[in-house]
Amino acid sequence: MPELPEVEVVKRSLESKIQNKIIKKVKINDIKLRYKLNIKKISQLNNLKIKKIERRSKYLLFHFDKPIIMLVHLGMTGKFFFINENKKKFKTSFYYNLNEAKDQKYDRVIFFLKNRQKFIYNDLRKFGFIKLLSKNKIDKNLHLISLGPEPLSKYYNFNYFKNYIYQKKKTVKDLLMDQKFVSGLGNIYVNEILFSSKVKPTRKIKFLKDNEIKEIIKNTKKILSKSIKLGGASIKDFSSSNGKKGSFQQHFRAYAREGEKCSNIDCKEKIIRIIISNRSSFYCLSCQK
Repeated sequence: MPELPEVEVVKRSLESKIQNKIIKKVKINDIKLRYKLNIKKISQLNNLKIKKIERRSKYLLFHFDKPIIMLVHLGMTGKFFFINENKKKFKTSFYYNLNEAKDQKYDRVIFFLKNRQKFIYNDLRKFGFIKLLSKNKIDKNLHLISLGPEPLSKYYNFNYFKNYIYQKKKTVKDLLMDQKFVSGLGNIYVNEILFSSKVKPTRKIKFLKDNEIKEIIKNTKKILSKSIKLGGASIKDFSSSNGKKGSFQQHFRAYAREGEKCSNIDCKEKIIRIIISNRSSFYCLSCQK
């Protein structure tokens, strides 16, 4: 599943291609995504201009020149293609190489723009979804209402962290994975953040020291910013709209490095793997306490 940096790169790719363009019509090839598509609602997008695209956690929000918002979650294999006036196809997503014959089979929704352009929602496993929402009710949407602050925002800070963990008993790994605490982090980045912060993933949050909290916050912002700059990370190929592959996976220091030597020069230990809350956690026995 894409994490915050990947979705941010998708957002920026789409912005460069479709922002301020008008949707002429929408063709639905398959209504059975994670949630059944509402054909009548989707048709409301006809002749609307895409004014803005934003990201909230792992969700994309498309704003139009009417008080309607299209909320999109990419699930496990959801992606967008863009096709220009010369029928050239561009990637804006991850997990794939362009394959026209294969791609068309999983094109679930096609948005036709002016000048023969279009963008396509493609989803092999159909765990993603598209919903149309009233703009004045977006703050009450069940997908968004319980999300914690964005990790790159000023609201994710020491005081917030310290107050949130008061009298809580969970592990630091489970805390960072909790979207109610901080939104957009997933298993890859939490492993990397804890390694850089020298904090063992099984540590109980009530035992975290102030300097460790500050390190976790600092490294969260640093690692996410670096990954966005590098184009996003994915176990398979991730590409921006310009065809640039995400390269953050080349900089993993802990994630998926089980049995490999710790990347800290002065450490001779190897990275081990354990399971926390049914997810793999990778860490160094020596460097992370």
